[in-house]
Amino acid sequence: MTGSSGLIGSEAVTHFDAQGHDVVGVDNNMRRVFFGAAGDTLWNLDRLKQATKRFKHAELDIRDRAGIDELFKAHKFDLIVHCAAQPSHDKARDIPLMDFEVNALGTINLLEATRQNCPEAVFVLFSTNKVYGDAPNEIPMKELVTRWEYARPEDYDGVDETCRIDRTLHSLFGASKAAADLVAQEYGRYFGMKVGVFRGGCLTGPSHSGVELHGFLSYLVKMGVTGGKYSVFGYKGKQVRDNIHSYDVVRAIEEFAAAPRPGEVYNLGGGRGNSISMLEAIAKIGELTGRKMDWKYVDENRKGDHICYISNLSKLKKHYPKWGITRGIDSILEEMTASARVAAGPK
Repeated sequence: MTGSSGLIGSEAVTHFDAQGHDVVGVDNNMRRVFFGAAGDTLWNLDRLKQATKRFKHAELDIRDRAGIDELFKAHKFDLIVHCAAQPSHDKARDIPLMDFEVNALGTINLLEATRQNCPEAVFVLFSTNKVYGDAPNEIPMKELVTRWEYARPEDYDGVDETCRIDRTLHSLFGASKAAADLVAQEYGRYFGMKVGVFRGGCLTGPSHSGVELHGFLSYLVKMGVTGGKYSVFGYKGKQVRDNIHSYDVVRAIEEFAAAPRPGEVYNLGGGRGNSISMLEAIAKIGELTGRKMDWKYVDENRKGDHICYISNLSKLKKHYPKWGITRGIDSILEEMTASARVAAGPK
């Protein structure tokens, strides 16, 4: 598991360790480098060490090709779950070379190490809906009281995998992840390796070290609990995201690993049922915390940001009918609020 101290990586570590598998986690706490102390994931690493039985941690940078190759020579992996990334489209603007090295070069380092050392292994890459760039914003929209909504009935279930990924503005993060996405598909299709690509919507849960530049729901809950000020950027605060709990993400990995389809791509999010706008999320968190959230509106949207993005899950459900969403948006927010209260400590 790369990015094993992060949200999805740590959920996957816990899940597969509980099943009795030997799990090796690769994480060098780059989230702290990207986002400062608020992004530090060492707390989560400590939690994993205490909660697991067969987990081993490797303090390794995925840009270190020799180090990655040595790790793969020492372990004949059956499953590689690649979650490590520079995850912020805002941050990428400030560190374009590092962003590309981590997201694109790091991914091909892992793919090649897999091909050379354990070519029969299943490889899952966590991509992002940002590979679609601004293309989803071309879908006709209508403005409702608290959210933007798709105007046409045929778009109701959201964006599917036929959405183009080129000839559009992405953000540098979206471009580096698109490079990783394409090369992963190529290793699956060209080399016939068991590679799957999941284009995530908003992946969330209580183990997220959310910061302003990445992890909107986690950071929003944190601000609601602690009383910090939150900034909403553009689109009248009516921008919509679909949120998926990290447990349901790991279940998708598990289903793919049991019956891999080489080079296949899936959109992965909470779907229509777990969609929520910024205004709606602020109101719900206010209800859960018992106080009105302190927030301000900035009348300029983030560059490369989606107006309304809902993941169409039809393809994933068709290929893997045992998989489905088990955690609704209300229970996700309740769990995250309770976890944020514990993290904040006594008042």
